Parts: sequence; structure tokens; C-alpha cells
Amino acid sequence: MSEPRSRYWNERSLTLWERSYLPEVVRGLTITGGVFLRNMAKWMTFRKGALTTYYPEETRADYAANNRGKHVLVQREDGKPQCIACNLCATVCPARVIEIDAALDLDDPAHPKYPARFVIDYSRCVFCGLCVEACPEDAIRMLKDVPALPALDRDHMWLAKEELMTWQPRRDPAKAPAEIGARSPGESR
Repeated sequence: MSEPRSRYWNERSLTLWERSYLPEVVRGLTITGGVFLRNMAKWMTFRKGALTTYYPEETRADYAANNRGKHVLVQREDGKPQCIACNLCATVCPARVIEIDAALDLDDPAHPKYPARFVIDYSRCVFCGLCVEACPEDAIRMLKDVPALPALDRDHMWLAKEELMTWQPRRDPAKAPAEIGARSPGESR
């Protein structure tokens, strides 16, 4: 009797070793057991295993080498934001954390649109940097220095246009303000 015909012309058939799942289960348990025994040996000899920072009691001053940092809005010479409210950054954002409301400024013919409201929700931001790359005006950038960015409440992680334009990083987290841009979600200043 011939082997049953497969449904697809490129369907892969399993070998006898792959069909007997028991060796693969034993192999997985061996790897897991080895990691467990190594960690137990570290614990028994009082060597430090994982590095844990107990935030907010302890803080770290060193960030990862490829940390993208925090968003800032670039200002023009007259103090207005460089942003033209084109919504490309909000469109390309995979987490959908950028909210922009556009307004018209008929006094400035070179830049007739500006953001009346520009808000980023840092509680959901993945810091991918796509918004920076999508901006045609180079109006949004990311600074690598991000002390005191985390907050204990999600409502304090909404930063508006004013904070994004005037934010100056501080080296000492103890001197940083306790609340950065405290407001309810969706509220603008």
C-alpha cells in the first residue's frame, strides 16, 4: 500500500526521529535542568547572579548604548515649534501614542500650519524612533539623556508640546521634578 498523498506539493514529511517526540522533550528538560543547576550553584556560593535595580529606591545612571532616549520638539528662531502638523509622526507610530491637533497661522505664510496640541503618551511609547525618521521638517528628535522620565502613575506620563520644547535633561535624578507634565490623558495645557 502506498503512502497517503500529501495535500500540498511542498508539504514536508516528518522523519522517524521527529515523529517520536520523547527525545526532544528529554533534550528540552536537559537544557532547562542545566540552567537551573548553574543558577543554584551561583546561589549556593553567594555569587551575584542577575543584576536587579529596585526602582524607585535605587536608580541607574547608565543607559544602554543604543538607547534612543526621549523626544524633543525643535524650535525655530522665533520660539515656535518647527513642526508643521503634517501628522506623519502620528501616522507612522506603531503604538499610536502621538496626538496632534493642527491650527492655522495666517500671519506666517511660510508655515501656515502649526500644532495647537502635540501630546506623547510615554506609558505606551516603544521608543522605536520611527517618528523621528518620518518627520520631513526635522521637528522631532530624540535625546539620549533621559533621567527622571519614568513616573509612578500613567497619568503623569503624558507630555505636551510645552514640555517637549523646553525639556532640559538633568544629570541628578534627585534634582529632577517629581512630576513631569502631570495631567489627565488627552488634556492639553
